[in-house]
Amino acid sequence: MSPSRKRAAVDELQQSHSVSERRACQVVGQPRSSQRYTPRVPDDEPQLVADMLEVVREFPRYGYRMVTRKLRQQNWSVNAKRVYRLWRREGLKVPKKQRKTRHSGQPENSCGHRPAAHPNDVWAWDFVFDRTSNGTMLKWLVIVDEFTRECLCLHVDRNIKSDDVINELAKLFATRGLPNHIRSDNGPEFTATTISSWLRKLELEVLYVEPGSPWENGYVESFNSRLRDEFLSLEQFENLSSARSLTASFRHDYNKRRPHSSLGYMTPKDFATQWPASAQSAALPSLQQATAATKTQPLTQPELS
Repeated sequence: MSPSRKRAAVDELQQSHSVSERRACQVVGQPRSSQRYTPRVPDDEPQLVADMLEVVREFPRYGYRMVTRKLRQQNWSVNAKRVYRLWRREGLKVPKKQRKTRHSGQPENSCGHRPAAHPNDVWAWDFVFDRTSNGTMLKWLVIVDEFTRECLCLHVDRNIKSDDVINELAKLFATRGLPNHIRSDNGPEFTATTISSWLRKLELEVLYVEPGSPWENGYVESFNSRLRDEFLSLEQFENLSSARSLTASFRHDYNKRRPHSSLGYMTPKDFATQWPASAQSAALPSLQQATAATKTQPLTQPELS
């Protein structure tokens, strides 16, 4: 039992049993000097608590370590132990999540066997689903850079077809260049003939992980978990326009404001600026040739489910 809790127990004994402080301290095992000690509250503590609670309101799924990093971004010189003490005093707690047992696999294209070596080396993509407040389906196309952890694309629509995926990829290729690889699962969205043939024309290798093993595409699955936990589970989307606005805000915060523990608590954007861009302008001509080829031949775009 901590001294503060013993202090409360002594006070309770005195009030309920009408005993002296000396007798109550003997029963509880509390030194009388500790009982009479008045904690000194630093002058900046009320403002620190207010800022901490403001961070918690904005990011309710953050633990005290992430809250500490956010406070340091606000120019607070504070260590995690002090934040933890205030965190406990305010009764804050992030519920623990049950971890699922994952069986290890050994496919050659997994993120463990072929990790990204630099920015723009390996991208990973996936789809995430949610609904508006009236039950209409929403679908997010997620693309992340495995090395910098940047969210390169977070496109939301009611339905995403092959031409939508190609358009989003073309925008990224035009601004960032071609990655060396794209890691993907074996869902029908990613093995569609239209997308596969377009990527082959760009000579871009797709690393398909072992079927039924999403953990082998671990970086995008990790992002999906954060997306679900810190965004989709907290927001209510009235319509598609609202979803797009909130999604853009989340992507901006994730890339430029959210500390990432695996990056030494730097933001993905700050981490990326420390590395030279790996995309070369020489990759753009092949992109233009492939895009021109797709325009000369009409494409039938299958709908992605």
